[in-house]
Amino acid sequence: MTDGLLYHERVSSNRTTALFLALTLLFLLLFAWRASDGRPGALGCVFLCFSAFFLFYTVNYRTLVIRLTPESLKLTFGIFAWRVPLDNVAECRLDELPLLARMAGAGIHFMNVRKRYRASFNFLEYPRVVIAFKRKVGPVRDISFSTRRPDDVLRLVREAVAANRGDQREHPAGSRSDPAVSMRT
Repeated sequence: MTDGLLYHERVSSNRTTALFLALTLLFLLLFAWRASDGRPGALGCVFLCFSAFFLFYTVNYRTLVIRLTPESLKLTFGIFAWRVPLDNVAECRLDELPLLARMAGAGIHFMNVRKRYRASFNFLEYPRVVIAFKRKVGPVRDISFSTRRPDDVLRLVREAVAANRGDQREHPAGSRSDPAVSMRT
């Protein structure tokens, strides 16, 4: 079942996976070095925790799944998911960040961009799309994500948002013809 699926993409990055795996191994080797005398101490425990942390990153942030339906955009990174209802999309555009901010993280992270708090689901080497929300989700006002096909994603999100707005005009919220209301009764 595709549940009206408009777009589906699985994005993975060997470069990002290699980075996280290298950090996992680095901290594991540092732990082994500290533990070689039989007493790893607090620093050894810190190294082991960092190794476990980056192992989780290696496994969890291997693949980003992007799903667009007529109702929402869903981003899934391992055990974490974020759903954006299309009626909360104010605008979408190609994400243009300075190099340092663009390379500042992979996986899921949060940052301020032009005084707007943003959640990012991204890899290091792919272009990103940013979606501005009409209504904040907690403190988050934008979400950005990596895709290999930014032009297609932008076009499809804009079309789905426009279609969603047209459907809302035909069925005002709370009216007898509102599909959400008729399903509840």
